[in-house]
Amino acid sequence: MGYEGNLDQELATLPKKSLFRYNSPLVQVSLIGLVCFCCPGMYSALTGMGGSGQVDPTAANNANTALYATFAIFAILGGGIYNVLGPRLTLASGCSTYALYAGSFLYYSHYHHQSFAIVAGVILGIGAGFLWAGEGAIMTSYPPHDRKGTYISLFWSIFSMGGVIGGLIPFFMNYNRSEAGSVNDATYIGFMCFMTVGALLSLAILPPSKVIRDDGTSCTKVEYSSVSTEATEILKLFLNWKMLLIAPAAWAGNFFFTYQFTNVNGALFNLRTRGLNSVFYWVAQMLGSIGIGYVLDFGLLRRKMRGYVGIGIVASLGTAIWGGGLANQLEYSRHDMPKKLDFKDSGADYAGPLLLYVSYGLLDAMFQTLVYWFIGCLADDSETLSRYTGFYKGVQSAGAAVAWQIDTYKVPFLSELIVNWSLTTVCYPLLLVLVKLAVKDDKEGEEGAERDVASSFAH
Repeated sequence: MGYEGNLDQELATLPKKSLFRYNSPLVQVSLIGLVCFCCPGMYSALTGMGGSGQVDPTAANNANTALYATFAIFAILGGGIYNVLGPRLTLASGCSTYALYAGSFLYYSHYHHQSFAIVAGVILGIGAGFLWAGEGAIMTSYPPHDRKGTYISLFWSIFSMGGVIGGLIPFFMNYNRSEAGSVNDATYIGFMCFMTVGALLSLAILPPSKVIRDDGTSCTKVEYSSVSTEATEILKLFLNWKMLLIAPAAWAGNFFFTYQFTNVNGALFNLRTRGLNSVFYWVAQMLGSIGIGYVLDFGLLRRKMRGYVGIGIVASLGTAIWGGGLANQLEYSRHDMPKKLDFKDSGADYAGPLLLYVSYGLLDAMFQTLVYWFIGCLADDSETLSRYTGFYKGVQSAGAAVAWQIDTYKVPFLSELIVNWSLTTVCYPLLLVLVKLAVKDDKEGEEGAERDVASSFAH
């Protein structure tokens, strides 16, 4: 895989017990969390304002369609690219595309030419495919197999904090512009600065052969891969029954963002309030991920049973939240838009829609953490998991591309909500089948665990 280091020269003793040991899974997962805090975290905050901070969402919808169309392709390829190039080159090349995207909307604010934004979306789709395939491999393969939910929650919390800070940027920068339709230049420049820092931070990620768990095991034994090998393995994913069971959850996983960001947050609230809402939305993401991660790792049940419980919790909560969304959606439509709500001036009218939007964030984090946990249960080596997570993000991005384009055709809000609710509901019985057939209890091990994980060292 182009990874550095020779496993024959690994330490023959257990690593020193240190919370901040640089080559520990904890530090490396935290680092990839910080990278995503700066890059996709800020992108999420920008997109979460509705229309990427513009009064007319058309340019953002078209840019995001282009973004997710290329994202779908390069996320699937990204796992193989990660296995050939290793994490640093893969992540750095991916992260370097985010600032260009934010800059394209700074350009659009002045010249109103959407071509640059669409081209930047295509380029970001390539970069995001690389980043998320690498991130998924690190997040699911570096941790000990019995603490994957905890590490996924840690990553998701750090990543979501990017959305919190990213929401504060437009809130403060546009606080005194309650009637403004588009954010000011300083907002976009702030996003670009964070995204640039994220690209630099990605160079600090270690290859899996150099990451040592506390029990002395390495995260992989595999040192090199080839383009032909990866091409073959990627093609096999489309016939892998485990991936086919996950595919509907992947398709639904980003499909609802268009509706929630543009047609709830963007449609109901004024500009400064959208920024504040994003803060609460991403705080809810942190809490949701931590909560479901605890259930998946620390429940007093076998791992298979914890998977069943996790699905039950997310499905029940999802039904309640989408039901609340339906009640809210019946109050307005694309052709009968309500007066924009303001967090200071709208009083009690603001509370209900805010609670709904925050609940959407809570549900998203729990859903994503649950699916990533299942993927982490299917294997234990970074080579396999980079392909699995790349496939997941690829299908997820294809769904998002379709959703963003659907919105450009002014489909009724109610129809979008019903489709989103239906897509997420279909996932749950398929995930139950996945748990039944593929998730092993803790003592049974995972695919690739014996093949690719280095054995414990004598001491």
